[in-house]
Formats: sequence, C-alpha cells, structure tokens
Amino acid sequence: MIVCLCNALSDAQLADAIAKGARRPKDVYCACGGTAQCGVCTKTILTMIRETPTQSGSIAGLP
Repeated sequence: MIVCLCNALSDAQLADAIAKGARRPKDVYCACGGTAQCGVCTKTILTMIRETPTQSGSIAGLP
C-alpha cells in the first residue's frame, strides 16, 4: 500500500528502512530515496517507528 504519495513510498519500503535502523521520519525518507514534502504521511511513519521493536527488544524510544 502506498503511504507517501509525494515520493510513491509503500508501507513495505518504509518498514524495510525502519528495520534497517531509521528512527526519524527524515531518516526513513532518506533511506527510501525521498524527501519530506507535504508531511501528510509523517504521522503514519512515526507510528510505524514506534511500533517497531529495536534490536534490544523494546519499543523504539522507550527504555
């Protein structure tokens, strides 16, 4: 499913960037070869980041 219309980025592309360590929306856009434009997808990207466990097994941003 396309999440970012401006950059034509799918949920799979975003999830892959996050799995590889992107922890800020700017990093996710960059890892996918895009840039932040209109910002509508930023909330979805932040949610994806927060819901993806880090290597230590905790939720991103939480101890």
